[in-house]
Amino acid sequence: MKLPSSAAFALLAAAIGLLAGSASATRAADNGLQTLIDGPQRSDKNRVRDEYRHPREVLEFFGVRQDETVVEILPGAGGYWTEILAPYLKDQGHYIAANGEKASPSAETQKDNAGYAAKLAADPGNYGKVVVSEFAADRHEIAPPGSADVVLTFRNVHNWMADGETAQAFTAFYKALKSGGVLGVEEHRGRTDQPQDPKAASGYVRPDVIVGFAEAAGFRFAGSSEVNANPRDTKDYPVGVWALPPTYRMKDVDRAKYAAIGESDRAVLKFVKP
Repeated sequence: MKLPSSAAFALLAAAIGLLAGSASATRAADNGLQTLIDGPQRSDKNRVRDEYRHPREVLEFFGVRQDETVVEILPGAGGYWTEILAPYLKDQGHYIAANGEKASPSAETQKDNAGYAAKLAADPGNYGKVVVSEFAADRHEIAPPGSADVVLTFRNVHNWMADGETAQAFTAFYKALKSGGVLGVEEHRGRTDQPQDPKAASGYVRPDVIVGFAEAAGFRFAGSSEVNANPRDTKDYPVGVWALPPTYRMKDVDRAKYAAIGESDRAVLKFVKP
């Protein structure tokens, strides 16, 4: 599947302009969301993770509505949220997948981009209206400036910290959102009784550090949710958060222990662009 041309992106901007209204402070998802979460378009690999990711509760906390323009940052090859958001938004809203940079030298990025394109092409009924943009810190427009109602990012902040591009990433989100728009951030929650590693090598990031990044970009902190909290996560593994499922980086070493812990303890944070 081809990435959209600049002309297609311009058409999207025009369509967004027709549908855009000021973002509501009070938002609620409808029952159609649960129907899609339970729907046949979802892969078994993604569905099995729902017990840890709580998709309905997360999207309702962020206030995603069917008539909005939603940008997801780096959905990857698997498209966990794409399977829900793309069909949810296709008739009344817009779903933009800001995937990896097309010219990236990273083999992992190229693999994710190719896998994601194949996923979209395989189901045009659900994914035919998805617009794919590029994300790489602030080097590309993830959406037309001031057009997005919601920008969502799931467990990416530690990577931007490692690359020294966190400030630029949050700047890109701020630029894409309209006034009143929501930035939703999920991240492996770091321990607040320990100093934050600036490179986040363990994969864990303190929520107050994330709030600092967002506020420095101009966002206002609007609240947090404990829906993806996991008190069993001790956050002290020799290979970082990737010891836990679904990665199991230590393979068979203590696998039963890590399986019993489950996926990581996660902070779910909401910010608003004034």
